Amino acid sequence: MELSLATRTVGEHTVLEVGGEVDVYTAPRLRERLLELIDGGARHVVVDLGRVDFLDSTGLGVLVGALKRLRSASGSFALVCDKEPLLKIFRITALDQVFPLHPTVDAAISADSAGAGA
Repeated sequence: MELSLATRTVGEHTVLEVGGEVDVYTAPRLRERLLELIDGGARHVVVDLGRVDFLDSTGLGVLVGALKRLRSASGSFALVCDKEPLLKIFRITALDQVFPLHPTVDAAISADSAGAGA
């Protein structure tokens, strides 16, 4: 299956919509796109996994790398995921304790905006 990547801006947030399968073959494309966004100045990134059908450890590694990069740049990184099979992966790996996980893009942006003011 192919990987689809689409970017849009919502206020100060860059939303990366990901679709398809994120695996050892497609994860490098996701990594490149995230690095382009961050190196291009994006500091508040929301990755929407709503159309992702499969996510393996390579994909998780890419997401962790982007999180670390943004945190070191005083930015924020959140994931949108409401699919139980993907949420289960985050719980099993304890990454649900690392990533801010939200059911919708609006919820992710609202939570980040509220946290920024604190």
